[in-house]
Amino acid sequence: MCGIAGLILKQGLVPDAALLQRMTAALAHRGPDGAGHHVAGNVALAHTRLAIIDLATGDQPLFTGPAALVGNGEVYNYRELRTEHLLSCSTGSDCEPPLHLFRRDGLAFADTLRGMYAFAIHDRAQRELVLARDPFGIKPLYTAEVAGGIAFASEPQALIAAGLVAPRVRAEARSELLQMQFTTGAETIFEGIRRVLPGESIAIAEGKVLERRRREALPEGGPVPASEEEALARFEAAFRDSVDLHQRSDVPYGMFLSGGTDSAAVLAMMARLNESPVRAFTAGFDLPGAADERERAAALARVAGARHETITVTEAEVWRHLPEIVAGMDDPAADYAIIPTWFLARRARQEVKVVLSGEGGDEILGGYGRYRAAMRPWWLGGKAPRTRGSFDHLDVLRAPPTGWRDGIAAAEAAAASAGRTRLMAAQALDMADWLPNDLLLKLDRCLMAHGVEGRTPFLDTAVAEAVFRLPDALKVRKGMGKWLLREWLARNFPAAEPHRPKQGFTVPIGAWIEHMGEKLGPLVAAQPGVMEIAKPAKVAALFKGAASKRQGFAAWHLLFYALWHRRHVEGVLPQGDTLEYLSAR
Repeated sequence: MCGIAGLILKQGLVPDAALLQRMTAALAHRGPDGAGHHVAGNVALAHTRLAIIDLATGDQPLFTGPAALVGNGEVYNYRELRTEHLLSCSTGSDCEPPLHLFRRDGLAFADTLRGMYAFAIHDRAQRELVLARDPFGIKPLYTAEVAGGIAFASEPQALIAAGLVAPRVRAEARSELLQMQFTTGAETIFEGIRRVLPGESIAIAEGKVLERRRREALPEGGPVPASEEEALARFEAAFRDSVDLHQRSDVPYGMFLSGGTDSAAVLAMMARLNESPVRAFTAGFDLPGAADERERAAALARVAGARHETITVTEAEVWRHLPEIVAGMDDPAADYAIIPTWFLARRARQEVKVVLSGEGGDEILGGYGRYRAAMRPWWLGGKAPRTRGSFDHLDVLRAPPTGWRDGIAAAEAAAASAGRTRLMAAQALDMADWLPNDLLLKLDRCLMAHGVEGRTPFLDTAVAEAVFRLPDALKVRKGMGKWLLREWLARNFPAAEPHRPKQGFTVPIGAWIEHMGEKLGPLVAAQPGVMEIAKPAKVAALFKGAASKRQGFAAWHLLFYALWHRRHVEGVLPQGDTLEYLSAR
């Protein structure tokens, strides 16, 4: 996992070396192990390296013939690609096979890759730059039209730090963020900065996009009949293979362990595949009554023979580090899980450089309660996901957010393709936006802040092929989601108690905010970004009542936005604790 950036300009224009250096410096946290540049004519590539595979010869850019590549992520099946395609590679890097495949197959080069990646390839012979992103959107990639061409980077803040784009907020995306905690589609919250969509490959020349190609993460079509035994066998084979591939590393690795079924399955499979104890890390909170998974995770770790470490996330530490945590979320996702994830990554980095996690299990196997609601017709209480926003009926904002569901509505229409059931459409909807623009964004930014690579074995094309088109009854049964995974755990890791009701992961942010409400509310209300959109007196009252679930969510979204706006729009670097940062002028 690394950082990439660069430019392709019109012929005759030459990239500014100082500008390239500013982008590289802005991405240094993503690649603390080294940096490399490639400048040829009107194209410049930059790379900051987090060395995971091929520590000796894997520095980038990589070259073969007239092509150069910089990449962020991992291609897990790189060994198989070399053998199957008879590739003659000069390094042991997992990113070299894609470069050879590109020279042979053009934009179709990514079709056989299994992994998480964002690539930039300069083809000097064709005078083109190709950008490509993995089909699940695990690794980020952004573009911006700039004077004379197109710039790209792993994070929007690198484009802003280089002076290529001004940090102006799109009102439509701000409404999405406040109402849903994430933003949708190709447009980001910053005017002029776009996401390369999950699975997209883009060819660019003369400062213009020539061609786009999309590789879908999920197979097309409706359910395919299968018995429970057939489904279990298919899942077992695909999941075992995926976890095995996700463990390929030349540096120490471990996993994030909660008390849930997804991470329990990852632990069970890792324990089966490893001779030495799995290193597992769990977070809990110091607030009495808060959901705490440490005891349950410790019990699972003992059964699996894992080496288990726990951390306690305290309220004092949260207020001390929250400006720094939010600063890492340049593409904003106001998911309160960024808090424990950031602290877990900080602890894990003391022992490992790679962690596996359970992200994607709910989406790929049908785990969320909202999926069961989506399966029911409206007259039986069924409803579409995300029809209610966090600020609905609270009278806190100066004007009701408008158009905040437009992106989700467009994604809903695309997800409901021919033959898919309501459940499959709800899963596909989450895979389109919620997963890449919230959960995976959180994982990427919080881990990269500490030089840790996050891997997600549920999000593998072979796993998706094995389970996505299974009948609904193998995903949801007896009012429970992820039925297939629960059955697999019952047979392979019964200590996980897989048929107990799902316990959602919660962070006691509402109680923490209420503790600080008297001081925090007026400070948040006075921030320029919040003053523009909210009524100060209503904000202060909201923070005093933040222990209420609805008010707590809304207060957290405003606090997140205030901190985010201060760093990424006003340009104030995080210094001091939360109160000090918001008070400084």
